[in-house]
Amino acid sequence: MKFYSFLFLVVFFLGCTNAQDKPEAEDVPKAPELVLVFSKTTGYRHKSIEKGVKTLKELGRQNGFIVLQTETSADFNPQNLKNYKLVVFLSTTSEVLADNEQTAFENYIKNGGSFLGIHAATDTEYNWPWYGKLVGGYFNGHPNDPNIRDAKIDVVNKEHPSTAHLKDTWQRSDEWYNYKNLNPNISVLLNLDETSYEGGTNGENHPIAWYHEFDGGRSFYTGGGHTEASFDEPDFKKHLLGAIIWCLGRD
Repeated sequence: MKFYSFLFLVVFFLGCTNAQDKPEAEDVPKAPELVLVFSKTTGYRHKSIEKGVKTLKELGRQNGFIVLQTETSADFNPQNLKNYKLVVFLSTTSEVLADNEQTAFENYIKNGGSFLGIHAATDTEYNWPWYGKLVGGYFNGHPNDPNIRDAKIDVVNKEHPSTAHLKDTWQRSDEWYNYKNLNPNISVLLNLDETSYEGGTNGENHPIAWYHEFDGGRSFYTGGGHTEASFDEPDFKKHLLGAIIWCLGRD
């Protein structure tokens, strides 16, 4: 009986020791969040895409997420998309996804995925109504000769991580899009002051950055990013980082 009592104590002690050696859940390092940057173009191709990818990768290295880039639409399949917390459309243009790839992306959003559109993401997939509602609106022209102009932006909402660092007005140069078919459910963050430049057609209601919860996921859009210089601007980089933070659910 003494042997069995001793054996019981040994087993009990080892069990307690093993339990104590197991790390708490909060001590286990989390895997970095993956962000997929999609930059396929079948229309106009912006020279700023490569610079934008470089900047997004730098922001990832500095802030604990990993950015991977693709221009292969076949990557939009259920098995691959489930690996990513956020998908970025970086100045995509025209038709970029086949029907089955569109379905995969819709399901990705419906399952809680996030979308970030930059600049020409609104000049994309005009024949896919769901995408138009997701991105929040479609491109409807921009000023010409010159297309890049200095303008004043009114910061409508400073409570969002993408705008919290900005003053009440933001003066910067870019190619300013006009929009059509704006989704009435978007929450506007930045509004262009059309009196500060020539070529605006939206009037007093000219959003240039917005966000919304959509179809089970999150969506953010910013109209900036036409120029390579945009991706070197400290305020614009903070704007992008804040958008990513919100899309990743870190806010």
